[in-house]
Amino acid sequence: MNQLRNVAIIAHVDHGKTTIVDALLRQSGIFRENEQVVNQVMDSNDLERERGITILAKNTAIRYGDTRINIVDTPGHADFGGEVERILKMVDGVLLVVDAYDGPMPQTRFVLRKALEMHLIPIVVINKIDRPDARPMEVLDLVLELFIELGATDNQLDFPVIYASGRFGLASADLQQLLDALMHPADTEEVGFHALLETIATAVPCPQGDDELPLQLLVSNIDYDNYIGRIAIGRVERGLVTRGQNVVLCGYDDGSLQNAKIVKLFRFEGLRRIEIETASVGEIVCVAGIPEVNIGDTICDPGHAEPLPFVTIDEPTIAMTFSVNDSPFAGRDGRYVTSRHLRERLFREMETNVSMRLEETDTTESFVIKGRGELHLSILIETMRREGYEFQVSKPKVIVKDVEGVLSEPVELVLVDVPESFVGTVIEKLGSRRAELVTMMPPEKGYVRMEFKIPSRGLIGYRSEFLTDTKGNGIMNSIIAGFEPWKGEIETRSHGVLTAWESGDAVAYGLYNAQERGNLFIGPGTPVYEGMIVGTNPKSEDIMVNVCKRKHVTNMRASGSDDALRLSPPVILSLEQCLEFVADDELIEVTPKSIRLRKRILDSEQRAKQRAKKNES
Repeated sequence: MNQLRNVAIIAHVDHGKTTIVDALLRQSGIFRENEQVVNQVMDSNDLERERGITILAKNTAIRYGDTRINIVDTPGHADFGGEVERILKMVDGVLLVVDAYDGPMPQTRFVLRKALEMHLIPIVVINKIDRPDARPMEVLDLVLELFIELGATDNQLDFPVIYASGRFGLASADLQQLLDALMHPADTEEVGFHALLETIATAVPCPQGDDELPLQLLVSNIDYDNYIGRIAIGRVERGLVTRGQNVVLCGYDDGSLQNAKIVKLFRFEGLRRIEIETASVGEIVCVAGIPEVNIGDTICDPGHAEPLPFVTIDEPTIAMTFSVNDSPFAGRDGRYVTSRHLRERLFREMETNVSMRLEETDTTESFVIKGRGELHLSILIETMRREGYEFQVSKPKVIVKDVEGVLSEPVELVLVDVPESFVGTVIEKLGSRRAELVTMMPPEKGYVRMEFKIPSRGLIGYRSEFLTDTKGNGIMNSIIAGFEPWKGEIETRSHGVLTAWESGDAVAYGLYNAQERGNLFIGPGTPVYEGMIVGTNPKSEDIMVNVCKRKHVTNMRASGSDDALRLSPPVILSLEQCLEFVADDELIEVTPKSIRLRKRILDSEQRAKQRAKKNES
């Protein structure tokens, strides 16, 4: 135990957590000299590598002298906060990574608050010192202010500070030494990441517990192996765990007890799991052989079934309906298309995604999924479509609740960095969405930083509009700040859509006539069906267009009328943009090969009757 340290790396998205883990792994001798190693080696998931963000928390372990350090890399995006909350149960200290220019951001505040509440020892790492606009001393002052604001204890306020450049693999407690090393790359061998490793070894306490007491192991994560099945990852809180040991599983949700046997026992060594015979208090281990194990369960000695309390996960704020695909193109692309397939997959997701909730509806073909944000749900949608599932989803809606008799909705804290020339536009647009300006910093290098409080539903559909308004120069980050009384109605979409009039394949002639009405989402040759959304209309009403219309063939020719038709390039929406774009009466059809927008009621006459009824009521 004295030679063991458990730490988590926490930070706002894109502040360099995974790059720092890369440097720690390289410099600890985990890889062979001739081994090909990719950057962001911990981001092993395809979606993580594509998007450049960490989605799932992952474990690794390195050696520094006689000390073995278990490291957990956590997600930085606010939507995956549930991953961070439960992982902090496994560690005794945290590396709080902060960008040397950006300073503390919304997610920094969130993860630090959780770490301080759990009385973990923080080490502050001011990363990206190599940035030309780095301001490490100002950022350190901002971090200290954040610690004080979050009510840190005297012991937590006395945190060690390490300055680092994860990109170059350098770290030092002396800022000037690091700057000199960056200026003279040939002299950097003695700098490396030794200062950070030494700080972890000295500042983070070793795990506490008693090997003599009966076993208690809290499950904080779940993995899966094709050969040995479900693998429980957790920390030994008490006693010893041994391969072949008989145990009892205490259920977190229902308090049930189940006898089991530990078939295999592993611990982390670099990026691999190595098999071991026994592990003592404080070890982060992987246990195989318990098929029904879930996150939050406790593995105990058979004679002492004493479950441990699990961390309280913050409630979800966004809900979306997943249902079976019933469009005319249903079943063309997907391998799994029935309600049984959809139900099984969603229930399987709930087992590992602890910050997500599932509610069954009055029909067997629809399920309400609740998550932390649009990105949280869109990652699930994208993962499912890549697995071969075909389904449709509704517009994301915020979850409201009753707080002391008052209808309340989730409110987000939004941090915006924009060039001075766009400040007025941003304030006006956010103001119309019921946002309140909290603080506004003086301009620095042409950029103004503003902090807003805004209802979560006010942000739905705004991010793409924000990028357009700021010509791609604006940066926006947000995090849930709690629930506040309902702010009133918000108009989020002011334009209508172009819907296909009939089924068929879109042709250039029909598209050429339709593009005069608005921006198209499809090109020639795209299969369409009646009620499918093929474009957007700048006016507020919906318009039906016949994109399948072909030119009437005659033997008459006129000068100039048969010139090649010029079509504007179609606007291709990503999944996140579709979630922002879609309205209440529309759905997103998701298949392994396509993402289509459609009206909930495909038949135009039925839609007209529905509108008439709504207007009458």
